[in-house]
Amino acid sequence: MNAKDENVLRFSVAIVWLATAVISLWEFNGQSMDLLVNAGIGNRVVAKALIAAGAGSDLLLGVAMALWPSRRVYLLALAFMSAMTAVASVLDPSLWLHPLGPLTKNIPIAAALSILIRAAR
Repeated sequence: MNAKDENVLRFSVAIVWLATAVISLWEFNGQSMDLLVNAGIGNRVVAKALIAAGAGSDLLLGVAMALWPSRRVYLLALAFMSAMTAVASVLDPSLWLHPLGPLTKNIPIAAALSILIRAAR
């Protein structure tokens, strides 16, 4: 893969993480909270802590991918995404059937991260 293609792929994936962080915080007391409450996390203090931790992790990973790309950052992103996909699958398996693909989108993102891991210098 040439450097230009690698950068396009890297920034595309970084934007997903950055947008997720922003949207999670924007919808802190809306969709983000509803998602956790509907999944059975009724304690709002715990739910708020989980939302903040997830958004913070997304922000850090997005910034790291954009500014300090490395095999380690991509592996961390892949591990975090895999863990969050597993947690979401347990909390609300119906997310796999959602027409906009909140979990199925992780399959091509995992593929993109795998390519970036192999291409990382």
